[in-house]
Amino acid sequence: MKKWKALTAAALSMAMVVTPVTALADDAYRVCFVARASADTFAAWLTNEMKKAAEQYDDIELTCVSGEADDAEMAKQLEDCITKQYDYVIVQSNNNAAQAPYVKAIADAGIPVVTTNPTTHQCDLDGETGDPEVDNAVMAGTGTVDADPVAQAAVGAQRAVEEVPENANVVVFRGPSGNYHAEKRREAWDTYFFDVRKDVNILYEDYANWNNDEAMALMETWVQGGTHIDAIISMNDNMAAGAIEAVRNNTDYIAEDGTPSFLAYGVDGTAQGCLLIKEGLLTATALQNAAEIAQLNMDYCEKVLNGEMEYTDVNDYVDAPEINAENVDEFIQIYVENGEISEADLAE
Repeated sequence: MKKWKALTAAALSMAMVVTPVTALADDAYRVCFVARASADTFAAWLTNEMKKAAEQYDDIELTCVSGEADDAEMAKQLEDCITKQYDYVIVQSNNNAAQAPYVKAIADAGIPVVTTNPTTHQCDLDGETGDPEVDNAVMAGTGTVDADPVAQAAVGAQRAVEEVPENANVVVFRGPSGNYHAEKRREAWDTYFFDVRKDVNILYEDYANWNNDEAMALMETWVQGGTHIDAIISMNDNMAAGAIEAVRNNTDYIAEDGTPSFLAYGVDGTAQGCLLIKEGLLTATALQNAAEIAQLNMDYCEKVLNGEMEYTDVNDYVDAPEINAENVDEFIQIYVENGEISEADLAE
């Protein structure tokens, strides 16, 4: 895990460098991707994949910046997109409601803007109406490429109904308050698990903001309470990894032979999550394919900028296949082939 965290830190550092991906001709389209945070493994993965996808187009010059999970910094970066008059902007919000007015300002400035992972909805700007059709509508004047957070979380929740022991004590790690994916994944766990398994007790629940270190600190505190935790329910793989790391040397949770006495569920299907499944410490996750999301974003970007479609017609969602012990090897092989997992990592 220490080696993985070192590799991740290096990847994050490289991913969030605020420079164009390529130096192209003066008439190349200038596109900006505003990621939510450099400490977020999925945001870093998505940023790297955006760069790879952009390299396929010689008329797109992609610049990647990070809002560092800070609303003020996000506002600065989004306002900067208007000041610099980018030809196209892709936004990965940290807090939907906080970023919504700035996304609208970009659209009002005549700049095509597409939100991704998560979608910005009209209700993020106007407030919820109580009408699901209205509240789930993409913000007027924008497009989106995303994944369904309810479907993602349902993968683990439905599996957990059968796996989590009777009268289990569980802990829940939440993503950032106000983040669409974080809130909808948590709602899905209520719908598909807690409403079904009313015998299960939520021992502790708190926001770890997608962050490994925050989840680790919470888990360390919760374990000290003395009640055994039967399952870790996390809204992403990164927080699940932090919680697992907190008990890695605790024989009450992981036996000397490496067998865990707990279950753990995540979302994202990151390389880190896959390695934890292979190790037997993460039970299951749902893939949120950053490569596919990035490729779709760049494909639509190319079509919009070349007049083949309107950016407000961009509305696409990727699937959320389950990754578990039975199929993890095929996903690990994908990460080996794209360089995110080395053969040395697998040998350890």
